[in-house]
Order: sequence, then C-alpha cells, then structure tokens
Amino acid sequence: MPVHRRSQLLARALVLTAAATTVLGVATAGSAQAAPGAPDKPDHKDVKAQVEQLYDEAEQASEKYNAAQEAQKRLLNETASLQGEVATAQDQLNQLRGDLATVAGAEYRAGGMTQTAQLMLSTDPGAYLARARTLGQAAERQQETLHELVTRQRRLDQRRAETAAKLAELDQTRRSLAENKQQIQQRLAEAQKLLNGLGAAERSRMAAQDAREAEQRATRGTDRLDLGTAPPASERGAAALAAAVRMIGSPYVYGSTGPRAFDCSGLMYYSWRQAGVSLPRTSQAQAYAGQRISLSEARPGDLVIFYRDMHHVGMYAGGGVMVHAPYPGARVRYESVNSMPVSGVVRL
Repeated sequence: MPVHRRSQLLARALVLTAAATTVLGVATAGSAQAAPGAPDKPDHKDVKAQVEQLYDEAEQASEKYNAAQEAQKRLLNETASLQGEVATAQDQLNQLRGDLATVAGAEYRAGGMTQTAQLMLSTDPGAYLARARTLGQAAERQQETLHELVTRQRRLDQRRAETAAKLAELDQTRRSLAENKQQIQQRLAEAQKLLNGLGAAERSRMAAQDAREAEQRATRGTDRLDLGTAPPASERGAAALAAAVRMIGSPYVYGSTGPRAFDCSGLMYYSWRQAGVSLPRTSQAQAYAGQRISLSEARPGDLVIFYRDMHHVGMYAGGGVMVHAPYPGARVRYESVNSMPVSGVVRL
C-alpha cells in the first residue's frame, strides 16, 4: 500500500475512542466542556507533550501488567501441580501408617512374650522356628517401612512449604496486577481529560499532524517508503515481518495480542507466532529472547527494543524503519527507529 494512502488510514492516530474498548476497561470520557472559572484553553504543544508522557507511563505499567499476568498463569500451574503432589504423598503416608499399625497390633496381641519363652511353650518347635524367621524378616520390613514413613513425611512437609510459598507469591502477583491496571486506567483517564480540553476540531488536527510526522519519520520526508535492500535475517524473520505488516492499521489496545488489536509486545508475540516461534509476552523478556546485535547490524525481522527500561518494542523492516504499535488511539504503522531511544536489537 502506498505510504500516502496509508497515511489516510493512520490519520486518526490520537482519537481516543480506542481507549473505550481496551481490555482493561477504561471508559472514554464525554465531550469536554470548560469548567466555570477555568483558565484559558491549554496550548496544543503542551497538551501533546503531556499526553505523550502519560501514554509512556501507561505503557510501562502495561508491560508490568503483562508480566504479572504471565507470572500468574505460571504460578497457578505450579501451585496446582504441588497441591496434587501433596495429596498423593498424604495418601501414601496414610497407607504406610496403616501398615505399621497392623504390625503393631499383631505384636500387642502376642503379649510381648520373648522368643525363648514362646519356643519352650510351643507344641511344635519346628513350626515356631520357621514362623520366627518369618517374623524376623517382617521386623526388617517394618524398620524399612518406618524409615520410608519418616522420609515421606519430610518430603510432604517440604512440598507443603513450597505450596505455601507459591500461594503467597500468587497473592502478591494478583495485587501487582490490580495496581498496574489501576495505573494504566489513571494515566489513560488523565490523557483523555487533557485531549477533551482541546475540543474535537483541535484533536482531529493533532491526530492528522501525528500521522504526518510519523510518515515523515518513516519516509525521511520523501513521498515513498524506502526499506532498503538488506535481506531478512532468516525465513522465519521474513514470515514474522510479513505478519506484522499485514497488521498495519490495527488499533493499539493495552494487553492485546491480536488478531484485531495489539499492544507493542503483543504485536511481536503475534507476528512471530505466525512464523512458528513462541516469544515471551513482554518487551523486557523479548529483549533476552535471542542474540543481541547492534542497530547497524539490524536486518528485517529483528526486534528493536526501546528505552532504558525496555518497555517498548518494534520489528525492524529495513532502511532504518520499523513496524510497531505506538500507543492508544494510534494504529500499527511504519516509523523510524530513531523516533525513540534504542536500547538494543535482538535477532531470533
């Protein structure tokens, strides 16, 4: 698709109706009215800078939210497995205790008489001696059973302690999910309030300007997109890039991995999955999913990680251009890799 046609598709870049459909349940505010006694309408540039800062903070919280979701899935599986092990171990322990109780009952009924006395009183000493040998063997088995009982009890206690620790970690993860979700909602609501203060016409102009600036960064001010001639790093990289390019125009929604909406790491996760590769869910984890290379070595399909805390990621398309999901209201698009500070490049 020609870039000038694509820019029409991307012209709605900052319209926040997308925020209303976010999986995190952020409601879009209504049309803004200046409050009585409110100061003059805020400056366009000031609002844009503040909104970009709020989106950046929301994205940082979003990647933490994604990480907490993945941790919760893992902990639920691990906890269920440990609880199953505890139940099985308890059943085995109960069986061993039952076996020991049976032996102890037999000894009690024998009255604790010494083997010498039992031999002297026996009417069939040969049969008694044969039985005594059997009892000796049974005693050895009893000792082995007792030892196994103690060992299994120790293992059961360890498993119970591990389960308790996992449950505590799961509880902390759930609290972290709620906190990060609240942060995202708060930042989006603050951004929406600022944008509503501009009025519909000003918001439309700002959206159009954002789309133009993104196109200019990707095309370097020319009328066409030049992705260079460097081949993809691999066949799978080519397939992942093709999948990402097909998603151009899809809306940004926090926590989404497609196929209709994405956040930044969700687009990478989805695109590489189409190529048969399962990536970690978050940008921070994706930053360590492959070989680190320099930006000058980047080839189509490589992941480009941004910011010091690695909270944003895009896919290199060639010619200094990437495909990424920018932020709420904007859609998946081409943009220059120089539009944000690069933390590293990852080849899968």
